[in-house]
Amino acid sequence: MRVLLVCSPGGHLQQMLALRPAWEGDHSWASLHGPDTDTLLAGETVDFGHGPTNRSITNLFRNLRFAHSVLRRRRPEVILSTGAGLAVPFFLVGRCLRIRCVYVESLTRTESISVSGRLVYPLAHRFFAQWPAAADRLRRAEYAGRIL
Repeated sequence: MRVLLVCSPGGHLQQMLALRPAWEGDHSWASLHGPDTDTLLAGETVDFGHGPTNRSITNLFRNLRFAHSVLRRRRPEVILSTGAGLAVPFFLVGRCLRIRCVYVESLTRTESISVSGRLVYPLAHRFFAQWPAAADRLRRAEYAGRIL
């Protein structure tokens, strides 16, 4: 199965790496440049989007074009994201292209859902929260334990 891993640098990348048993195999990455992505993903197939993603309408539209380009070129069967802002354009375009979308909410969201999580929730085929209280906030959210 071809999987596209979509995450921001920092904790989102660390959580995606902790999920390695779930996505090991045919995979590629979409992320933003950062010291950790440039180092930890060296030797991987990575496409870099446009940041910052927070509160930037310009970068949202740039990342919609970026997502369309990456998804057409990579042709994944599943998009797996641990957040943050880059997940939104990928899930929007992915749903239009009928690609399965799976979101894992951040470990730091113990009782509520992030803005990115709320935006992708209606688009996600599966939505996982890492704390029971966060999962209880949304009808379709699933709690399956923590990854870190």
